[in-house]
Amino acid sequence: MAEIVEKELWDHYSELPNPNWYEYKNKINMKKQAVLSLSGGMDSSTVLLHLLAHDYEVTAVSFNYGQKHNIELERAQQLVDYLKEKGYPVKYQEITLFGLVDLLNSNLVQGGDDVPEGHYEEENMKDTVVPNRNKMFSSIIQAVALSIANEKDCPVAIAMGIHAGDHAIYPDCRQEFRDADYKAFTEGNWDANKVTYYTPYLDGDKYDILLDGESACKILDLDFDEVYKRTNTSYKPTAEGLSDYKSASSVERIEAFLKLGRKDPVVYVDGWETAKAHVEELLANH
Repeated sequence: MAEIVEKELWDHYSELPNPNWYEYKNKINMKKQAVLSLSGGMDSSTVLLHLLAHDYEVTAVSFNYGQKHNIELERAQQLVDYLKEKGYPVKYQEITLFGLVDLLNSNLVQGGDDVPEGHYEEENMKDTVVPNRNKMFSSIIQAVALSIANEKDCPVAIAMGIHAGDHAIYPDCRQEFRDADYKAFTEGNWDANKVTYYTPYLDGDKYDILLDGESACKILDLDFDEVYKRTNTSYKPTAEGLSDYKSASSVERIEAFLKLGRKDPVVYVDGWETAKAHVEELLANH
C-alpha cells in the first residue's frame, strides 16, 4: 500500500515529461557495488564482512596461481557458503591461471624453495614475494568492476585487504603502486572513472583488521569464530589444512589475536597453546 501511495504522488507531482517510476525505484533501491579480491585470508575476508556491513552488493574473485597454501581457496568458498546461509549472498568466482606456476620464481608457489620462517620485518620474507602478483590480480578485478559499472550504470568500488604490515615487504601493497596502477587503468579504458579503489586497512595492521571484523560480525549478527575459522593465513599449511605457526604470515596473525585477547579459531599444528607460546617468545626476542 505504501508503495502504491508513493507511486501516485510521483505521478502527480513529477515534472518529468515521461516519468519512469520503476526505473526510479530500481535506482534508489540499488545497493552500492563492490568487487573484492578475496584470497581466503584473514584480511580480505574481513573486507568482505566490512562491505556487507556497509550495505554493499559484493562480487568476490579469488585466484589460483599455484600457491602452496591453496587451502585458502577452500576457505574462501566455505566463508561465502556460510554467509549465504546467514542471508548474505555474495557472487563468487574462482579464476585459475593455468600454467603460470611453472613460470614464477617465488618460494610461495609450488616448486619453489621452502617458505621462510620468522617475523615479517626480516629480510628473508622477501622470498615470499610473487612477482607482479597484485598487478595481475588488479587487471582482472578492474575489468570485472568496469563491466559491472557499465552494465548497471553505477559507481563500483574495488576492495582490497592490503594493510600497513604489508608495505615493507610487498611494494604492490603500497599507496604509490595503487595510484600508478589506477592511473594506467583510467588511461586505458573508457569511463574508468566509474571505478574507484577502496582499501579501508591501508594504514592499519592485522589487529585493526580484527577489530573491524568484530564490529562487522556484530552488525551482521554473525559468530566471530565461525567466520574466522573459515580463513587461512598460513603459508605452510599441512596437507590436511592445519595452519603452521612459524611462517611470517602465521606469526603476524597470531600476534593480532593475542593483542585482541581472543583465541584464534583455526586449527594449528600442535594446538593453539603451543602456537601462542611460540609467537609470544618470538615477539619477546624480536
